[in-house]
Amino acid sequence: MSLIQRINTDYINAYKARDNLRLGVLRHLKTAATNLSVELKRDVNDDELLAVVQKQAKQRADSIEQFRAGGREDLAAREEAELSVLREYLPEMLEGDALAAAVDAAVAKTGASGPRDMGKVMASLMADYKGRLDGKAVSALVKQRLS
Repeated sequence: MSLIQRINTDYINAYKARDNLRLGVLRHLKTAATNLSVELKRDVNDDELLAVVQKQAKQRADSIEQFRAGGREDLAAREEAELSVLREYLPEMLEGDALAAAVDAAVAKTGASGPRDMGKVMASLMADYKGRLDGKAVSALVKQRLS
């Protein structure tokens, strides 16, 4: 089942179950996908839709930080609930030992020897593990490995 079909099915199920939180998140997601489809003048594929989901997840994560900084735990909690719905549509993120092994492999693959080569390593990692990496965590780990 493609990602768009899964989202449509889950949208209908959320509508029937009267799950307003999930329904709202999926409605925004479907709208963003439709807007992208209109912009591209064709149907979106799974990779493009995955990028839309990632963008919305990143927006939610940024909002959580901002709300917490402003002392608005109620709004941060709602954004966290929405983020958890979006994470169901994202591939599992690389973390811990798997992330460290991926960084080491990318450093070896690119022949990086110092901090100047960070861009090559980051480009290699982002291409190989598209959608499965947190840019901030990877950047910090690569910087640590190269210095």
